Amino acid sequence: MEKKLSRSSFRASNGLLWSRRAVALAAGSVALAASPALWAQPKGDIKIALIAGKTGPLEAYAKQTIVGFNMGLEYATGGTMRVAGRKLVVIEKDDQTKPDVGKAVLAQAYADDKVDIAVGTTASPVALAMLPVAEEYKKILLVEPAVADSITGDKWNKYIFRTGRNSSQDAAANAAALDQPGNVVAILANDNAFGRDGVKAVKEFTKKAKIVHEEYLPLGTTDFTAGLQRIIDKLKDQPGNKYLSVGWAGSPTPFPKIADLELEKRYGIKLATGGNILPAMVAYKNFPGMEGALYYYFGIPKNPVNEWLVANHYSKFKSPPDFFTAGGMSAAIAVVEALKKTNGDTNTNKLIATMEGMSFETPKGKMTFRKEDHQAMQDMYHFRIKNDPAFPWGVPELVRVIKAEELNIPIRNKR
Repeated sequence: MEKKLSRSSFRASNGLLWSRRAVALAAGSVALAASPALWAQPKGDIKIALIAGKTGPLEAYAKQTIVGFNMGLEYATGGTMRVAGRKLVVIEKDDQTKPDVGKAVLAQAYADDKVDIAVGTTASPVALAMLPVAEEYKKILLVEPAVADSITGDKWNKYIFRTGRNSSQDAAANAAALDQPGNVVAILANDNAFGRDGVKAVKEFTKKAKIVHEEYLPLGTTDFTAGLQRIIDKLKDQPGNKYLSVGWAGSPTPFPKIADLELEKRYGIKLATGGNILPAMVAYKNFPGMEGALYYYFGIPKNPVNEWLVANHYSKFKSPPDFFTAGGMSAAIAVVEALKKTNGDTNTNKLIATMEGMSFETPKGKMTFRKEDHQAMQDMYHFRIKNDPAFPWGVPELVRVIKAEELNIPIRNKR
């Protein structure tokens, strides 16, 4: 026969059951409170759009950036490709070196691919077209390697960070090498935002030398004869030390034609230029003793990050890392370091607050995002070209490191 519980026994039994449940719930609450990461940890992949001009005259730059970015993720995550347990997924996009395409693919990345962060791009005009898209979607765009000052200047917004150097950093560094009394300078540059912003910065930082001519030619120019002849006509009869200063991005480059013209032998005109990718620096062998300033050359920086990059690039590709490989790696390290500091949280406002003033180690040594305009402050290198038969390019030997704090780069935005 089934035994029935009295009403008082039922109440006592039920009360004991609820007491046990309460104890269990309380214990669970204590456990959760003690381990907030169990319930607060962001979930899912972290998506990063990597946008570059993979087709067009800057194709070589784009490919180097992509290689460097992926190597940088490998280095910064210790090979796991994860931050705070979240997998990093890179979505590559080609902007074809066209501003309208760059604007469209960035919008697609934010809206359709739901990326958390975007990195890019190669050409300054394309990067400038992309800036308002980042502001519209309220997502970070980390600019690498586009150089124009206006990116972190008058066209800037708070969602824009840049690991790449800007035109003023190039100009200030080259002024340290070239700006001397008695020097007379003509400038050859691309007829685009990169070239014109660069020349504007050169004029601002040139205090002692005299600039007598500016020559702008379109990106993709194949015949430099007429432009170089105009420069020769302006310089050849000038008193003082005559220099042709070249600020050129993209292929073809003017350097082979400059070498053919034998400017120094025929007119006393010396070449002065910054660094470039290794294929372009093959022509530098024709200009031993040439001085300038550059952003990166694999044999110059002495630090653990660069040692890792050089060793692993040789291992994977049987060649040294190039100019924009280092830039891509720097961008990746910046992304990973920011995500580590937020424990994998991709909230844009948290990332901005984290990245403003953030320092991080790169193949060039320490970079720091300036709080006012998010430009990465970084060292540059004064070099002198040596014709070393062991290398197919002119080797830039270090004259001295131009420290970031020495460059005194203006803040150009309207924040």
